[in-house]
Amino acid sequence: MRVLVAMSGGVDSSVAAALMVAEGHDVTGVTLKLWHGPGGEAPVAGCCTVEDAEDARRVAARLDIPYYVLDHTGPFETGVVDRFVSGYLGGTTPNPCVECNRSVKFSTLLAQARRLRCDLLATGHYAQVDRSMGRWRLRRGVDRNKDQSYVLGMLGQDQLERVRFPVGGLTKTETRGEASRLGLRTAAKPESQDICFVGREGYRGFVRRRAPEASRPGSIVDRDGRIVGHHDGVAGFTVGQRRGLGVAVGTPRYVTAVDAASATITLGRREDLLAEGMTVTGVTWVAGHPPSSNAAEVQTRAHGAPLPCRFTATGDGDLVVRFARPDAAAAPGQAAVLYDGDEVVGSGTIAGVER
Repeated sequence: MRVLVAMSGGVDSSVAAALMVAEGHDVTGVTLKLWHGPGGEAPVAGCCTVEDAEDARRVAARLDIPYYVLDHTGPFETGVVDRFVSGYLGGTTPNPCVECNRSVKFSTLLAQARRLRCDLLATGHYAQVDRSMGRWRLRRGVDRNKDQSYVLGMLGQDQLERVRFPVGGLTKTETRGEASRLGLRTAAKPESQDICFVGREGYRGFVRRRAPEASRPGSIVDRDGRIVGHHDGVAGFTVGQRRGLGVAVGTPRYVTAVDAASATITLGRREDLLAEGMTVTGVTWVAGHPPSSNAAEVQTRAHGAPLPCRFTATGDGDLVVRFARPDAAAAPGQAAVLYDGDEVVGSGTIAGVER
């Protein structure tokens, strides 16, 4: 087969390309340039650095495959970065990796694969795709510590038919071992843990630079509405946050609500974060339709523990999810991904939490 491999310059995508070559496929490597720094200069941290592209190019040369860099900074800025900023301005906690996969990365790469007449797209994600009972399934990666199925929950049958995740059946240690065996320069390359486009200033500084209105001051109140402090912008707070609150009340306090309209931050105890359920919007189903059972497990953070739940569809296509036990992890703006065992059932965005 002809296979297009998305190469970020990291070890995972490098090994994904190597495995496709080892299987005898006609492989082409491609890097999506998604971000540039202020004023158009190359970023110095995160993804899309000159060093990352050079690492990917040299791995491609080692594997003796063609390699291209494609500029998609425009769609990324409008589809991911602008939504990230507006999410924080609205008092939510957005997940840019999910949004990138949903609105930019996979649509762009699959379209490019079609233009190059490639049969498949391969990436370095730790997830698995197989076919059973007449449909494609998306499952967790073998390495649960690196599993990335959470950020892929929006993929449907049309995408999964043409997508493969070659390292999904490996542990991270095995992936690095394979890279070392092949002499790939990315074998020991450290992972980037930051939001790819934020860089050294941190997400708070990034949001404030992009949207000065994020620095509108407001009040910090306790759960009874008493003012206990002041802040210089809601973009500095997320639901569940404990550190950096700027107030001291003697016992641990957490952000339980962010009201962007009034620029008010509400603090409470750990138990005040516990939720009985949530509303999920923008729901997509991997199979193309809801499952026959309304019992599942739901994951509300990229590396959070799945929680047993039941869900009910509303008339407008949203879901009302009820947890089997109270949970403190859910925050508006984050993705909610439903699982049946290790299989992804569907996903959406948390719109509201019932505490």
